Amino acid sequence: MKGKTIIITGAAGEIGFATAQKFAEAGANVMLVDIDEDNLQDRANDLKSDQVAYQVADVTKEEDVKAYVKATLDKFGAIDYFFNNAGIEGKVAPIPKVDMNVFDQVMQVNVYGVALGMKHVMPVIEEGGSIVITSSVAGLMGTAGMLPYITSKHATIGIMRVAALEGAERKVRVNTVHPGVIDSRMMESLESGMGDQKEVHSMFEQQVPLKRYGQESEVADMVYFLLSDQAGYCTGQTYVLDGGLLL
Repeated sequence: MKGKTIIITGAAGEIGFATAQKFAEAGANVMLVDIDEDNLQDRANDLKSDQVAYQVADVTKEEDVKAYVKATLDKFGAIDYFFNNAGIEGKVAPIPKVDMNVFDQVMQVNVYGVALGMKHVMPVIEEGGSIVITSSVAGLMGTAGMLPYITSKHATIGIMRVAALEGAERKVRVNTVHPGVIDSRMMESLESGMGDQKEVHSMFEQQVPLKRYGQESEVADMVYFLLSDQAGYCTGQTYVLDGGLLL
């Protein structure tokens, strides 16, 4: 990874930052992208590397997406990898009570924002480059009360499959990663929406065959593998990290 360049959206979140740490430690140039400027700046400072830069962006705004792509090219000269990771969870509610404004917001970030990233990164990514989109086990199953999130994460698989076919001519690989229950702010938010947060957390732990939540570093390890040359024959696929939850 030394000398290669990666863009990471949602970089102020746990999974985005864990991935940034891994690539920075490997000697890559890292462009951190997030809408949360304060946390983003803190994350960049935590990495303590002149090979790390950041760009504040709303992934749902096309001009912002163009700007983070341009900033990366201006700073590092090329884009080799793209972790299209930014996403939000919305609110837990049964279908008759879904707030369609929330539904639209989730779709804007998790689907439209992902599609905009693909639109503007794919034409300039280096030949032989690699892209990973963050989906979820929610993209492979249904869960009551989670219509916006479930819908959006199913949609990312469609984006990935189209992009994998279109990228193949230039040997650009595209895959999705599907975390299960991960110790994170987002998971805590979903737990709280389902009832008593501690009770829901314990319930999920019991449902996972490995009897524990995953760590953001474990997702980062999978992303690192899929972006690397070690996964050179992997494209157009869904990669699950769920402790056996979908068994």
